[in-house]
Amino acid sequence: MRVVSGEARGRRLKGPTTEGVTRPMADKIKEALFSVLASLGVEWTRVLDVYAGAGGVGIEALSRGGEWCDFVDRDLAAVRVIQHNLEQLGFATRGRVHQTAALTFVRAAREAYDLIIVDPPYADPDIVPTLEELSRSGAVADGTVVCIGHSPRVALPDAIGRLVKLRQRCHGDSCFAVFDVVVPEASALASADPGKGAQPA
Repeated sequence: MRVVSGEARGRRLKGPTTEGVTRPMADKIKEALFSVLASLGVEWTRVLDVYAGAGGVGIEALSRGGEWCDFVDRDLAAVRVIQHNLEQLGFATRGRVHQTAALTFVRAAREAYDLIIVDPPYADPDIVPTLEELSRSGAVADGTVVCIGHSPRVALPDAIGRLVKLRQRCHGDSCFAVFDVVVPEASALASADPGKGAQPA
């Protein structure tokens, strides 16, 4: 694994030691994901990397301009690998690694992130319930962008709670989807006031 772009471009990352449990996002998929984010004009300061594995995607977000990233993984070996990678790249002061279950962290979150990466174990059957919980979490706010890595065999709906799908791409046996967070109150206000929102052509 390596950092694809940004200030740490080309730097190698230590891979996971838990083969079969952690399946890091391949460099070509990571590059495609960030290309889609760029095409959507997504910008981020605060990042959350859930099921972080070796931390590759969150570190990529830091390299591309993020100021802070919380990495979440319940596996101790993965936590140690992430800490090693952050230290080697000089990013140790720009992130924190949390050894806890994804749902535990998500349910306790009180501050929203600009970008959230969710890359669970391959073909995880609990991915949709996890995203439903995330959509109700304090980790998201109006405009938060959520990226999900998943197997082609996992079908994601167009909307999950407050998450609305913007893009979905598949490359070989790996897919990712990009969701935006829409707050119902904001949508209702815009509908009630014709002077707000998009203007007629």
